[in-house]
Amino acid sequence: MGDMSNSDFYAKNQRNEDNHAAGFGCSLMELRSLMELRGTEAVVKLQEDYGGVEGLCKRLKTSPTEGLAGALPDLDKRKEIYGKNLIPPKKPKTFLQLVWEALQDVTLIILEIAALISLGLSFYHPPGESSGESCGSVAGGVEDEGEADAGWIEGAAILLSVVCVVLVTAFNDWSKEKQFRGLQSRIEQEQKFQVVRGSQVIQLPVADIVVGDIAQIKYGDLLPADGVLIQGNDLKIDESSLTGESDHVRKSADKDPMLLSGTHVMEGSGRMVVTAVGVNSQTGIIFTLLGAGTEEEEKKEKKVKKQDGAAAMEMQPLKSAEGGESDEKEKKKVSVSKKEKSVLQGKLTKLAVQIGKAGLLMSAVTVIILVLYFAIDTFVMQKRPWMPECTPIYIQYFVKFFIIGVTVLVVAVPEGLPLAVTISLAYSVKKMMKDNNLVRHLDACETMGNATAICSDKTGTLTTNRMTAVQCYVGDVHYKEIPDPGVLPPKSLELLINAISINSAYTTKILPPDKEGGLPKQVGNKTECGLLGLVLDLKRDYQPIRNQIPEEKLYKVYTFNSVRKSMSTVIKLPDGSFRMYSKGASEIVLKKCSHILNEVGESRVFRPRDKDEMVKKVIEPMACDGLRTICVAYRDFSSDPEPNWEDENNILSDLTAICVVGIEDPVRPEVPDAIQKCQRAGITVRMVTGDNINTARAIAIKCGIIHPGEDFLCIDGKEFNRRIRNEKGEVEQERIDKVWPKLRVLARSSPTDKHTLVKGIIDSTMADQRQVVAVTGDGTNDGPALKKADVGFAMGIAGTDVAKEASDIILTDDNFSSIVKAVMWGRNVYDSISKFLQFQLTVNVVAVIVAFTGACITQDSPLKAVQMLWVNLIMDTFASLALATEPPTESLLKRKPYGRNKPLISSTMTKNILGHAVYQLVLIFTLLFVGEQIFDIDNGRNAPLHSPPSEHYTIIFNTFVMMQLFNEINARKIHGERNVFDGIFRNPIFCSIVFGTFAVQIVIVQFGGKPFSCQPLDLEKWMWCVFLGLGELVWGQVIASIPNSRLRFLRRAGQLTQKDELPEEDVNEENEEIDHAERELRRGQILWFRGLNRIQTQIEVVNTFKSGTSFQGAGALRRQSSTTSQTQDVTNVSSPSHVSLSNALSSPTSTTAATAPPTTGQC
Repeated sequence: MGDMSNSDFYAKNQRNEDNHAAGFGCSLMELRSLMELRGTEAVVKLQEDYGGVEGLCKRLKTSPTEGLAGALPDLDKRKEIYGKNLIPPKKPKTFLQLVWEALQDVTLIILEIAALISLGLSFYHPPGESSGESCGSVAGGVEDEGEADAGWIEGAAILLSVVCVVLVTAFNDWSKEKQFRGLQSRIEQEQKFQVVRGSQVIQLPVADIVVGDIAQIKYGDLLPADGVLIQGNDLKIDESSLTGESDHVRKSADKDPMLLSGTHVMEGSGRMVVTAVGVNSQTGIIFTLLGAGTEEEEKKEKKVKKQDGAAAMEMQPLKSAEGGESDEKEKKKVSVSKKEKSVLQGKLTKLAVQIGKAGLLMSAVTVIILVLYFAIDTFVMQKRPWMPECTPIYIQYFVKFFIIGVTVLVVAVPEGLPLAVTISLAYSVKKMMKDNNLVRHLDACETMGNATAICSDKTGTLTTNRMTAVQCYVGDVHYKEIPDPGVLPPKSLELLINAISINSAYTTKILPPDKEGGLPKQVGNKTECGLLGLVLDLKRDYQPIRNQIPEEKLYKVYTFNSVRKSMSTVIKLPDGSFRMYSKGASEIVLKKCSHILNEVGESRVFRPRDKDEMVKKVIEPMACDGLRTICVAYRDFSSDPEPNWEDENNILSDLTAICVVGIEDPVRPEVPDAIQKCQRAGITVRMVTGDNINTARAIAIKCGIIHPGEDFLCIDGKEFNRRIRNEKGEVEQERIDKVWPKLRVLARSSPTDKHTLVKGIIDSTMADQRQVVAVTGDGTNDGPALKKADVGFAMGIAGTDVAKEASDIILTDDNFSSIVKAVMWGRNVYDSISKFLQFQLTVNVVAVIVAFTGACITQDSPLKAVQMLWVNLIMDTFASLALATEPPTESLLKRKPYGRNKPLISSTMTKNILGHAVYQLVLIFTLLFVGEQIFDIDNGRNAPLHSPPSEHYTIIFNTFVMMQLFNEINARKIHGERNVFDGIFRNPIFCSIVFGTFAVQIVIVQFGGKPFSCQPLDLEKWMWCVFLGLGELVWGQVIASIPNSRLRFLRRAGQLTQKDELPEEDVNEENEEIDHAERELRRGQILWFRGLNRIQTQIEVVNTFKSGTSFQGAGALRRQSSTTSQTQDVTNVSSPSHVSLSNALSSPTSTTAATAPPTTGQC
């Protein structure tokens, strides 16, 4: 990619010679070198070479106020000369690369090796055929000719199944990558930017921006191109993405006008002229340089991520566990992309290891038994000597045994697991798109199913974010609805209209509705839209006032930010004096007011007690109706001397209040229902908002987050910080633990409060389960909280680019009820995997036991290797498809979240697995040992050499497959439900797979012949096989009737116990980042020591009484010892407390060594 763009540059540079002829006053290279300057250098260069920004605009043939004319030929010419605003994407991985990656799987490698050995040996015919007789014809002897001819089939079949698995996995990854690229381009197309063209402000897709465009920038924007600032208000930029400096950089036209693409606007607003786009912008240049470097990185990253099935997510920046971690730590942590594995992955890895070990053991035992049996039978019972010419034949026996062993292992290892997880996740992600969830990190989808808490924003998520002014307080009168303009004092009205029109972002507008009869369209900041709506309701218009005082004429602007919570604009009046208009949160602005306009529009003194009365009589009643209250005020300054505008505290004081407006933001109609669903599903919804506490409480009641009469906390940011911080102002976990369980509403909160709360809940060790927290956010300031949360939801419509970048899932419709859908899908993924496991493990248990016992008793597995592989294919690939694509149902939301410590295989599932395994084993062994008498057919056991496949073994194989097919239907339910057919037709994939497998099975049995070791069966025998399979459904009902409480012995598999959750390599990492499991472990130890200490303390008390010292000593001791056990680091406590315990027990009168204070003397 690098080469391509370089050659492009040269081509362009050739053309650059003609640039001036083409009519623009500066070439691409000149602009590029200009953009590399910063600060005063840049200002000087601009002045000297271009005559300031205006001169630059002239050369680029654009107007600083009206923008480009927008004629197509002109735009095309600009694109041709200065390039398009696109950075060409990296080449996606080819299908072959994905295939190669899929081949790296360990189980597959074992299979490939076994298959190759088997193939090689099938073509190797030992020379000593004739001496075969003398070498001993052992039972289950050398394969007969038929099988010798077909010996290669076994190896080939294993290879074929490997090829199947690899192709499916690679195809999955490939389609996921393709889907993800589609998503990326969709996100890119949706990203629009405000540009002035032909003196109209329009929203343009970022890709259509050209050099010379005048772009309007505001708080929360991600700059799409490089540019030079024309005019800015209080502009602060976060350039950390380019420079790594975390401090915000102040930009102004006269000091530092250079704006770079990829940086974030953290405060203020302004206009810039675009000077470089696409590959020529600063970000583009970096991307071009990275073109070569990234591929190396990719390879490294790929290896790490192979297991997650997250191949497609490579393009995402690795989500580091903590918001602002340093790079060194990142490098160290490349090996673990996300600190804690997602819940499901942790459990699955654990389970796969458990199963793998069991399978290995079984296969090893099988091989050893077969070899011993053969050796004893040949050399001991028949007393044959080992002859050199017989060696090849013996080796062939041993290889046959080895292959049987490998077959057992193949069946035991559930290689369908990764496939099932991938299919399930990919399917869910695709479907979640339809539910307005755009998933950026695959595992977020499954983590969401375990969520126990959601911290939601209010505005836009729970409410419609369509603000309308419904009440106001003007001239000492509280109007419950918007009054007729004639009623208001003319002076106040005039001031109010001007204050609102001028002191709001000029990008905020109210446009006529798209559809007739619809609501007017609100563009820009919604609160300001509500205020502009008030102007229109008062039969006035804001546009003429804005035209009279355009944006360039505003003298000074203090933009809104989360600290100020107000916005002020200063204008110069015709007589040279200044007037400042202010608006903001009512309790904040009123504090700064010393006067208020009375009923005739004259200003009167506004005393502190008037303020208190106003809060009680006006603001609280409005807030209790769920209204957001905004106060509008102004202040006049004389021109001589000119005030010091930088001294913000003095400027923003001594204001005169004009009015207080109550703005309503109605609750979305579907939210109360969605929140009720969450609460039923065991998820606590908390509201974190910047609004006034009364407004927040009123909305929380409307949403159903809080119900009157319950025990809950509604506090504001100030009170929250007072409760969680100690005297030094540090946050303490114990203090947070006292607050969060009951906290439902946190009002007037800053972004830091939100982050502190999320971190506090995640780090809490109070409950027995670690909380899994989801957070919604839309503002730039929500970034840290979104990153810290287990799942971060960003708003697709209202969200800023910064929030989207930090999130895991983007809600394309900004709606809370979509979060509930995400929970449903997350739980569905978990359940799908559990269904698949329940089915898979039943087959595994049965197949392994059958192969094992069969091999030990009859020296030959009743199920041949090729048959085993077919069973494997059914139960792995097909079953994972069938069971992983079950659509979710509402009933998923009626249970509590599973949590991190609940075993993957619940006791109900263990009961089902063992129950069905018993049924299948009984039937298969019955058929194996007495089948020939029941069906009156030839015995297939110990068949003589050269015998064709027997009907006997074919019936066993066919019955086995039929039982699996019907058990697959049983596996659709894992919580012990009776009706296993419930909703089966809603899943067409499931039905088609069951019928498809049945059809293929008929073909295999009737026409499979030698390769599948099958003998065609007549109709009667087929009916018996199907009948025995149907028995599974009946047996399933029997199992469902046994209560779990009777089966205490069921061991839970796949449980993340405290020790296992810590992967070995992480233990050596620096200790500051304690893994969740480590903390669990430590908690276990603390409990143990606390127990020890209790015993100690009781012994102490007894001693104290014996020795007659005062009881207080013991009291103090108990307090002290219990604190030591918690505060001292566990390692230090451990040995002394053991010592002390033994001392205490051995001699009742001695003092304990470790923790007893010296007061308790010996008696």
